[in-house]
Amino acid sequence: MKTPLDLLLPFQRAWVEDDSRFKVWNASRQIGKSFTSACEAVRDCEINPGTLWVVLSAGERQSLEWMEKAKQWVKAFNLAMTFIEERDSAEARMKSAEIRFANGSRIIALPANPDTARGYSGNVILDEFAIHRDGAEIWRAMYPSITNPLKRQLKVRVMSTPKGIGNMFHQIWQKDGWSKHRTTIYDALEGGLKVNLEEMRQQCADEDSWKQEFCCEFIDTARTAFSYEVLAACESDDATTEWPEGYKATGPVYCGIDVGSINDPTVCVSFEKLGGRMIMRERLVLKSIELSDQDSMLDHAIRRSARCGIDASGIGLDLAQRLARKHGGKVTKQVTTAPWKRQAFARLQHRFNDKGIAIPASREICEDFHAYEVSGAAEQARYRAPRTEDGHSDTASATAHAFDVAESGSQGSFTAESLAATRIQPAARSPIFTPRRR
Repeated sequence: MKTPLDLLLPFQRAWVEDDSRFKVWNASRQIGKSFTSACEAVRDCEINPGTLWVVLSAGERQSLEWMEKAKQWVKAFNLAMTFIEERDSAEARMKSAEIRFANGSRIIALPANPDTARGYSGNVILDEFAIHRDGAEIWRAMYPSITNPLKRQLKVRVMSTPKGIGNMFHQIWQKDGWSKHRTTIYDALEGGLKVNLEEMRQQCADEDSWKQEFCCEFIDTARTAFSYEVLAACESDDATTEWPEGYKATGPVYCGIDVGSINDPTVCVSFEKLGGRMIMRERLVLKSIELSDQDSMLDHAIRRSARCGIDASGIGLDLAQRLARKHGGKVTKQVTTAPWKRQAFARLQHRFNDKGIAIPASREICEDFHAYEVSGAAEQARYRAPRTEDGHSDTASATAHAFDVAESGSQGSFTAESLAATRIQPAARSPIFTPRRR
């Protein structure tokens, strides 16, 4: 190694050696953004005595992690430093962390908020800016100080992985006058980064997450969660909406119930798991039926299944409680919170994309799934079902509940014989099911 910069990969070094006043980096996750920006700040502090760099990270943990990378570069450049961490008490939140150099240069790391942004006038690094709370307010607070004509030409470095559109990072990326760097995971791999691309791809929540988190695409506008092309690829003659007469399942059956009453139907779907595929066997639609009358209509589908997931939100809670008392532990009551929907529907998207689900060739079912919308990606993803005259994407919601209980843990498989022998007990007594392990 001739110089510490030789520790950098080509795309990282290109960032450090770009001395533009305004730089923005649209970068994949896990390619060393903070590591690289810390190198630039430490190097600049060494070259230019009296330099101040202010680093705004999303929170205290991120600020301290960035500072640890800066300390590594201090050691690589063989510099002396003093590290100071300011808190009101030992248990209080960090107010700032500071590296002081012998030549008067400093690096100050702060949890980002508009007030701290106003408090300093120096070169600025906005680390993972797309996830900063109040990003627009932070930008408005700090911009006057860095553009003050009475001060020297201060530098601004904005780096992040995209997190949708409309936030301040996305707006900056669209601006003219910035030196723009874009590094996808494929660019980083070509540049020498050692990663297991296939493993990363498999662990990513869904296709949109991969595009945003690793391919640097800005994704946010509401769009269908299940495209016509994906749905068509999963249509199969093996799938049915009515349980085939005389058919005995050889694989475990899972059902999901989305509860409705007057305006929306209650929909119950049953899927049989055969090999690596979940095949729809039955779809019950209970329309304009009082909740108090729905129990008996759902009993057979639940009795046939190994496990059942039911929407226990709002009006569904009472029905879910009654069915859980009647059918015992095989019924999972699930409140459909935003985090649950994010996980359940991302899983369902994966299944469709991998052709791991078989649905009937039905225009009604296709439109039900296609109407479901998603905005954002990864932890910012929001799934919603617009209300139409046909319902509220009730089949898609019921399917999400079925897949949730099918894939959220290992269960014993109920044989056709044991299920046929199961008798529903009065509501006051819960039956005990003994799964036969294969």
